[in-house]
Amino acid sequence: MDQAEDPYSTAWLSWAVCASWSSMENGRPPDPADWAVMDAFNYFQTAGFEEQANAFQEQEIDGKSPLLMTRNDVLTGLQLKLGPALKIYEYHVKPLQTKHLKNSSS
Repeated sequence: MDQAEDPYSTAWLSWAVCASWSSMENGRPPDPADWAVMDAFNYFQTAGFEEQANAFQEQEIDGKSPLLMTRNDVLTGLQLKLGPALKIYEYHVKPLQTKHLKNSSS
């Protein structure tokens, strides 16, 4: 699987290019658990979900929230269109959760 098809790489790429992070931890962006609402907003906006990023901001979703979200939360709780909601969950929320768990256990 190349980087374009790998949702984990996609999430990390979006995460890495967020301009709001001025500090890096061990060469990596900060843990999503430490994100403020604007960091989460910037992450999803940078990932190409400008309209949906507004829903994250309006709902005051910080970085801890996506780490706790279920598929159903993203598909129904944010009142997003189905297509973008599926992509956000599958290519961003799930990989962020996986990466966070992996980093927390190491």
